[in-house]
Amino acid sequence: MSSYLQHHSKPNFRVWINTLFICCCVSFGLSAQSIPLPEHPRPDFERPDWINLNGSWAFEFDKNDQGLAQKWMNGARKFSKTINVPFPWGAPLSGVGDEADIAWYQREIKVPAAWKGKRTFLTIGASDWETTVYLDGKELGKHQGGYTPFSFELTPLLKYDSPQRISIRVDDKRRQFTLYGKQGYGNARGIWQTIYLEARGQNHLDALHFAPDIDNKKVAVTAYLPAAASSELQLELKLAGKTTSHKIVAGSSSVTFDVAIENQHLWTLEDPYLYEVEAKLGDGKGAADVLKSYFGQRKISVVDLPGTDYPYIALNNEPVYLQLALDQSYHPEGFYTFPSDEFMKEEILLARGIGLNGIRTHIKVDIPRKLYWADKLGVLVMADLPNFWGEPDANAQKESEYTLREMLKRDFNHPAIFSWITFNETWGLTTKVEENGKQQSKYLPETQKWVASVYRLAKQLDPTRLVEDNSICCGRGHTETDINSWHEYLPGWAWEEHLKNIDANTYPGSKHHFEAGYVQGRQPNINSECGNVWGYDGSTGDVDWSWDYHRMMNTFRKYPKIAGWLYTEHHDVINEWNGYWKFDRTNKYTGLEEMVEGMSLNDLHSMIYISTGNEISKTVQPGESVKIPLYASFYTNRKDLGKTLTLQIKLYGYDALGQKKTWMTTQRSVPYTPWMQKQLDSLDLQLPNEKCIAHLSLTLQDALGNDLHHNVMSFVVETPAPKAMTLPNGKSAQVLTVAPKDFSAAKWSKKQWNVLDGLKVNGAGSGFFEYTFKMAEKPTGTEAATFIAELGAKQLLVKDIDKSTNVNVDYMLGGKVDPSLNPNAYPMTDEYLSPSTVNVTVNGVFAGRVDLSDDPADHRGVLSWHYQPKVRKLQEAGSYGYRVAVNIPPQALNIAKVSGELVVRLEVPEAMPGGLAVYGDKFGRYPLNPTVVVVKE
Repeated sequence: MSSYLQHHSKPNFRVWINTLFICCCVSFGLSAQSIPLPEHPRPDFERPDWINLNGSWAFEFDKNDQGLAQKWMNGARKFSKTINVPFPWGAPLSGVGDEADIAWYQREIKVPAAWKGKRTFLTIGASDWETTVYLDGKELGKHQGGYTPFSFELTPLLKYDSPQRISIRVDDKRRQFTLYGKQGYGNARGIWQTIYLEARGQNHLDALHFAPDIDNKKVAVTAYLPAAASSELQLELKLAGKTTSHKIVAGSSSVTFDVAIENQHLWTLEDPYLYEVEAKLGDGKGAADVLKSYFGQRKISVVDLPGTDYPYIALNNEPVYLQLALDQSYHPEGFYTFPSDEFMKEEILLARGIGLNGIRTHIKVDIPRKLYWADKLGVLVMADLPNFWGEPDANAQKESEYTLREMLKRDFNHPAIFSWITFNETWGLTTKVEENGKQQSKYLPETQKWVASVYRLAKQLDPTRLVEDNSICCGRGHTETDINSWHEYLPGWAWEEHLKNIDANTYPGSKHHFEAGYVQGRQPNINSECGNVWGYDGSTGDVDWSWDYHRMMNTFRKYPKIAGWLYTEHHDVINEWNGYWKFDRTNKYTGLEEMVEGMSLNDLHSMIYISTGNEISKTVQPGESVKIPLYASFYTNRKDLGKTLTLQIKLYGYDALGQKKTWMTTQRSVPYTPWMQKQLDSLDLQLPNEKCIAHLSLTLQDALGNDLHHNVMSFVVETPAPKAMTLPNGKSAQVLTVAPKDFSAAKWSKKQWNVLDGLKVNGAGSGFFEYTFKMAEKPTGTEAATFIAELGAKQLLVKDIDKSTNVNVDYMLGGKVDPSLNPNAYPMTDEYLSPSTVNVTVNGVFAGRVDLSDDPADHRGVLSWHYQPKVRKLQEAGSYGYRVAVNIPPQALNIAKVSGELVVRLEVPEAMPGGLAVYGDKFGRYPLNPTVVVVKE
């Protein structure tokens, strides 16, 4: 046992190109310079003499577990496959499938003669689960665990500058007590982090930890040895521009001392400064151990939000309103392992780029270099201990405590990590018991006591951070914890009632969200998983998340007692499609930029925030006067904004013909003080006196006119469409409308169906809809006529073919289904287009061709969201089309002079069978039914 563990031991305790690059390396066998992940895997614990062993290894599955008996470690068998290390077997980037639970790796190494006099170790960053390493057939050691690094010494067996054979056997049979997490999304089988050789001193460091103390302008340094020193050792440390020397006396396995930090440069989210460290350990005789490390001078604590008694998580004694994303930390081609260092950097930049200040690495001990980029770029991290899926027996408890110790040991110096989460949603913590002749799963009091002891263990190992006992969900509660967190997945309209209830039940002594015998103290109350994906019956599948997200963000900002939220999730995974980005990290589009000029997703994460609350769309009558609530939420101590901000207000939208109009612009003053949370005077608004959809655009500006925040609310003015109108040029026009469902003929090659009783109609494949417009008077004296409609392409989704909901799929363990199978699904607008073409004919005369670029669904589909029934089911929510205007040929009008009608056919040809959706005035983007406008001379 290392001195670190002895010291703390107690009993009972977007960048898709990177993928392409790696694939090319695998396919074409590029040189060692092109090996995957060539960077040192641990910038916080880096020795200068090291050799990266990533790349091609000989590989063999051991399906019958015969390798040990047949002595494969001695080279008795020529391996038939090649694997690309460190990608887990079964991952596409590994180059091999998933054919067995046991496998062998083999390759030659050559240790340079320059390493003589030092001690040589082989280190594996992580390998799942039981890993045995051999050098020239002789066993070096065996490790059990799936997430943390381990090393074996080679020195006594080395033949310097000569090739020697490394053989590695990995047994990854499923065991109910191992920390499997969500590996069903892609297993971490075998070696999945960098493997390397390194030269250490004759006496070497096992860990070097830095505990910042910003209040006293110092850092506590603890150096750990793997065993007690046999003689006095000297540790030399270069830190913050000074060199200090410290003794480790014989018989001791660690030393702790303080180093003063003059003119300390704090690690903050805006300026994530890292102190670099050089350490040298030796006894003045043999080779010294030299390594580089770093730390951030920062403090994690709990303080009150200024002006309130609401406890908040604090960075450097200042409250932080947490805006985090759940990060499954998966890659579609590498599973647990990312293809490049640049990709890991980009993951952090993606989160930071949309205004988030943190991520929660979900039930996975993440790769150190990804944590390094969080440190370097200023993004906070909640770090989870992975879960087991069996029962909390002795083996499971041992495995959890071992991995917890090792992850805290490895990651202690990462300033980005602000909390440890030991269990998630009580997974693995229930025991089957028999009650009244039936077996039930119970979260037993003795298990709760063990969970509390693991919380205390984590606090003992790391008193510098917050620890959460159990990130709770589904009726379970906390025991002992530093954070009063909770999970909830709801439709957007349900968040007001839920947050109001959380707010009312959060106070010291409350039993809400705590197990029997435990109560709330003054822990910060935060949401640690939220969204809409599981808020609908049977999940959502792939759906526009922006609408419910907008409602949820507006509502959170009304309740400052809740000190932050954590959205599920950073990116899609196998059966969760509610990520900010798709699984391949391509973009999804919210459409917010077209709702308000200058608006983006970042506005929903702004520390300066103004909103109308939970309600973001409202049905009103023509000319109605309404009072609109306004809420200000300022999570900043900025003092450069003065005492008054300006709110620019604009009411614009689309009339019954889908034409854009602006009805009103005005402005008003908004008071500003740092950390202000208050309801403002309501906004008096008079709505247009016509059928339309009107968007209330809100832009908050500083004294110089710089935009600080944007938000929007929509109003649906309900009234029948006009039958006649006067055009801006003074001419009169006849307006003819038909509801989408009232087509006079239709025929489709694949399928035709209606949505919400015909508010929208769909045709899949090739085919046509035909609409007949009866003219009130024959079009004699007609100058022109135009057909106007909202049309979109219509892809045929799996759910449109198969109504099955796959209820037997185990989503948590990665049961795989098509994202569009779910009955609630309607894929959100992304980079992958589903185009279609429509030929428009009127009375048999060709009028024009319309190219429909996509079948989109996002925030722009206001009407498709507004008219969804308030039940936990969705019907093509957020979907919308494009405003199409096609002039009707004179020949068609001449025919109408005889027939008295215009027959408009919308036909999708066989050559481009992309389907067609026709939207009505209560679905899509525009309050528009299929319409013909006839202009009189």
